[in-house]
Amino acid sequence: MKATILSVGTELLFGQITNTNTVFLSQQLNLLGFDVMYHYTVGDNPKRLEKLIHMAFKDCDLIITTGGLGPTQDDLTKEIACRALGDEMRLHQPSMERLETYFKKQNRKMTENNKKQAYMPSRAIVFENHAGTAPGFALEQDGKHMICMPGPPREMTAMFQESVLPYLEKKSEGVIYYRMIRTFGIGESMLETKLLPLINEQTDPTLATYAKEGECCLRIASKRSTKEEARNAVDDMLKQVREIIGEYIYSADDEELVQVTAKKLMEQNLSLSSAESCTGGMFAAAVTSVSGISKIFDRSLVTYSNEAKMQELGVREETLKTCGAVSEETAREMAEGLFQITGSDICISVTGIAGPEGGSPEKPVGLVYVGAVYRGKTHCRKIQMRNVNRNWNRNYAVLSMLDLICKLVDEK
Repeated sequence: MKATILSVGTELLFGQITNTNTVFLSQQLNLLGFDVMYHYTVGDNPKRLEKLIHMAFKDCDLIITTGGLGPTQDDLTKEIACRALGDEMRLHQPSMERLETYFKKQNRKMTENNKKQAYMPSRAIVFENHAGTAPGFALEQDGKHMICMPGPPREMTAMFQESVLPYLEKKSEGVIYYRMIRTFGIGESMLETKLLPLINEQTDPTLATYAKEGECCLRIASKRSTKEEARNAVDDMLKQVREIIGEYIYSADDEELVQVTAKKLMEQNLSLSSAESCTGGMFAAAVTSVSGISKIFDRSLVTYSNEAKMQELGVREETLKTCGAVSEETAREMAEGLFQITGSDICISVTGIAGPEGGSPEKPVGLVYVGAVYRGKTHCRKIQMRNVNRNWNRNYAVLSMLDLICKLVDEK
């Protein structure tokens, strides 16, 4: 079944509210096996709304709307949906009784306009709203289905899970199962090139690559009659993908790199400390966003200046003069100095040129060195980024630190 998601509300067009409903509904519909064809957003305008409904039904069998079910005059989604599907509005007594009970419990007077929420299309299947006052509904005519839900995400999500999901499951013609594979250290074009033998032959499962801030994702999806069949097909394809790009994959479960890194460290009870220059504490902020990290994370030192590197970490003045602050030698001495202070199982360091100023032909903007002390050895990785912008460069440096930690911990 092909579906359209139609978001109603002038506040969405003004950019006053972020439309998270569309993301949630797209994910849920895809998992149910529905093909989401269009996303539309329309203001509180009855003519435009009705026009979009008729237009969407030319290509789709299902429209899901959010918003426009409230008590005010501009809440007209219900009335327009009713007219578009050839029905008429009638008082839905159970909804009226729930409204009256709600206001009585709140010790508030129910204003006259609230009664509007209790009127429904006569043929509608009504969905209760346990998180608010406006009920939703499903309406069908000649094989076309329309589901209308309230706009507030908390109300919409609760209604979908409680009522709409069971309703749609009965109409699903298949099940889509997918896994999001996360990679680091390979660009999207190279990722696609390496996987072309699989992509060119794909029917089901399908593969699709996505660029993300500093990394790449690969979605493997299958649509089958049962979830078990779809999962098996995806897992079989994942095995083939691993044979080609396994060295770049850090998660097959759509996890962030910081989560994967933290999990590995906590599982092995490996303590961690960091010394940061160009990232200015971003690594520590990323790591400490993970719950439970206090079990293994000791400290982070932001040694931005040369003086700080010498005083806090014992980097030699000669090294800084001869090799410079951005060099393999400095990164190594930063990590080794940190180890002398903390004794942590892993001591990670970073120094680089985040830009936009500060670069030179010998050391261009985007040059970063990541150092690490682990199991008595000092390691260093040189990275030359493509200088997107300062924030991108700093974020990529943090990802490089996390990736190096993962690689070291995984080494046997």
